[in-house]
Amino acid sequence: MGKKGKKEKKGRGAEKTAAKMEKKVSKRSRKEEEDLEALIAHFQTLDATKTQIVETPCPPPSPRLHASFSAHPEKDELILFGGEYFNGQKTFMYNELYIYNIRKDSWTKMEIPNPPPRRCAHQAVVVPQGGGQLWIFGGEFASPDGEQFYHYKDLWVLHLATKTWEQVRSTGGPSGRSGHRMVAWKRQLILFGGFHESTRDYIYYNDVYAFNLDTFVWSRLAPLGAGPTPRSGCQMSVTPQGSIVIYGGYSKQRVKKDVDRGTQHSDMFLLQPEDGREAGRWAWTRINPAGAKPTPRSGFSVAVTPNHQTLLFGGVCDEEEEESLEGDFLNDLHFYDATRNRWFAGQLKGPKSDKKKQRRGKKAEPEGADKQERGGAGAQEPLEVVREVVTEDGTVVTIKQMVAAPGSAGQPLSDEEDSPDEAGGPVVEPSPRSNAMLAVKHGRLYLYGGMFEAGDRQVTLSDLYCLDLHKMQEWTVLVEMDPGAQEWLEETGSGESSEEGEGAEDSGGEAGDVLSRQA
Repeated sequence: MGKKGKKEKKGRGAEKTAAKMEKKVSKRSRKEEEDLEALIAHFQTLDATKTQIVETPCPPPSPRLHASFSAHPEKDELILFGGEYFNGQKTFMYNELYIYNIRKDSWTKMEIPNPPPRRCAHQAVVVPQGGGQLWIFGGEFASPDGEQFYHYKDLWVLHLATKTWEQVRSTGGPSGRSGHRMVAWKRQLILFGGFHESTRDYIYYNDVYAFNLDTFVWSRLAPLGAGPTPRSGCQMSVTPQGSIVIYGGYSKQRVKKDVDRGTQHSDMFLLQPEDGREAGRWAWTRINPAGAKPTPRSGFSVAVTPNHQTLLFGGVCDEEEEESLEGDFLNDLHFYDATRNRWFAGQLKGPKSDKKKQRRGKKAEPEGADKQERGGAGAQEPLEVVREVVTEDGTVVTIKQMVAAPGSAGQPLSDEEDSPDEAGGPVVEPSPRSNAMLAVKHGRLYLYGGMFEAGDRQVTLSDLYCLDLHKMQEWTVLVEMDPGAQEWLEETGSGESSEEGEGAEDSGGEAGDVLSRQA
């Protein structure tokens, strides 16, 4: 009894501390956000002049980060909304809406009246009802000096059939935040975590909210059991059994004045309805999956495969000192099979050789995730491939890439797998990166953009790749990009903001680097 009472008392103390911190952050950030509301209102006034739906064929979108990338539930289309771009001096915020037609391999810019304000690091969820709806919650807007942030707590829906935006006003929802995660579960949207940051303070969340898509009512859930610690940028997906899985994420804490230490989480939890009903109680359970687990990282990207496995791509593994942050960027694939509670490392087979014969007419199974894993003491270490790109200004950008060796641990086996001698050449794949945007349609994974760092330089990508998840042979490049050709402006320290007010000058890349871990 004594131990239990002490644990409960400690828990209540932690809750009080978190509440005090939230109140402190809220008070300091209120003035900052009031200053930014005027700028956001200015942009909304500009948007209000657009009173008609305009669809314009266009080239692929410009580079951007922390946008949302979603598959249309009925059409062969992918939907890109929002995001930000940092060029070394200025951060540009977007609320543009782009549609990628998969069959035509073409882009269209959609201008729809009364869109949500410009933002990044929001969450978007597609549901099939009403001809398809794209629900968007939260995110952030950067100030002209790049040091202040406005965190949204608004909820929007894009009606895909009628091509209309609607702001859904409902009380009792989450506080303003970025880097949260949101999924569709039955007739509800379930939201977890995120962070809120002001100039001097920040707070991370581990609260859970549900939004009912029938009644348009928010409710805060109070799951039983010990759940994840506060974090942002985690994996959140729905399992075939109807549970919600949370993996990893990022948080930071202040170790001394003006010095923060980040944490790349690698724990995993299930959020389960006790009786399976939407109105029932929920409970947290910590799980420890078997298999080839991803290495600790932040900035990874997540999608759900056709057979309901969770796919994880890339990210960055940080080496953090008190005053610096350096990271190794990744481009590996991992699959989590909730049915077996097991991680698998995804490895491509390479292009088929003309000499290779189909065996027994059998099709390759999705992701090879249900195949036997290779491993053991004799498994070879991954190979590090280093290539250099020379930019227009002469800067040499070094890109490190970890490539799994043949027969490495976690590589799926297949009856149709080509031997190295039969493979048709080098494997094509996206360069290592964090914060890529993923969407799955008709069994194919689409990957757009992302970023990597080279010294003080941040390279924001705008390439587009496709991978057939059933065959797992090779990536196909749909939109190419030369990272060396991207403009990068050295900081000036002038502090002058853009006359157009479209972006925000930044005193350096540090704020963008940290957001890439958090979002």
